Amino acid sequence: MDNSSGVGVIDKAALVLDALEAGPTTLAQLVAATGLARPTVHRLALALVHHRLVSRDMQGRFVLGSRLVELASAAGEDRLIAAAGPVLLQLRDSTGESAQIFRRQGDSRVCVASAERPIGLRDTIPVGTQLTMKAGSAAQVLLAWEDHERLLEGLHNARFTPTVLAGVRRRGWGQSLGEREPGVASVSAPVRGPSGRVIAAVSISGPIERLTRQPGRLHAEIVCNASRILTEALRKTND
Repeated sequence: MDNSSGVGVIDKAALVLDALEAGPTTLAQLVAATGLARPTVHRLALALVHHRLVSRDMQGRFVLGSRLVELASAAGEDRLIAAAGPVLLQLRDSTGESAQIFRRQGDSRVCVASAERPIGLRDTIPVGTQLTMKAGSAAQVLLAWEDHERLLEGLHNARFTPTVLAGVRRRGWGQSLGEREPGVASVSAPVRGPSGRVIAAVSISGPIERLTRQPGRLHAEIVCNASRILTEALRKTND
């Protein structure tokens, strides 16, 4: 299918933004991903930074900019969050644990939707909370399907290993025991966008005493079902 609109500069800028969907990207990675000439990519990226459609992280890599979030919010087009409410409530009620959705944002993951356990001991993660990409089952899921270079970068100083991520890819879900916070366990599964790329992680989290030391055995099936429902909802909104 020809994705050209006939307006060359817009098409090239769209290629840059599409490449950044996967996360922080160096100029060399942008050149490889877009197939455009290095000077062209550099000029486009800096122009997009000027308009806040693209930003730079602490390492100087290019990331999607805050203006995109503002535009998506204004247009009411955040399909994932729109679909998340009933799915997270069902997940919470079925497991008895707090449920969340995380998206990667630079070197962090951000909670974009949640359904808290109403009473008793719980892992409280309000919407907007930024957590590390170096620990926790949601971080595992958000990293596991990245390309080789980003995978190696993400594993640096991480609490999980390449073997753990290989298991996540094989099973289709991740679990953690006290990785992010002592005494807290979690189970997460990937949410994929219409292109098939992992764009978020749906999770449940709570005390190890309830989730046990094998939380996936208890809850992986229902968390994976929630991820399938969300993935299908995103696919339908793109039809």
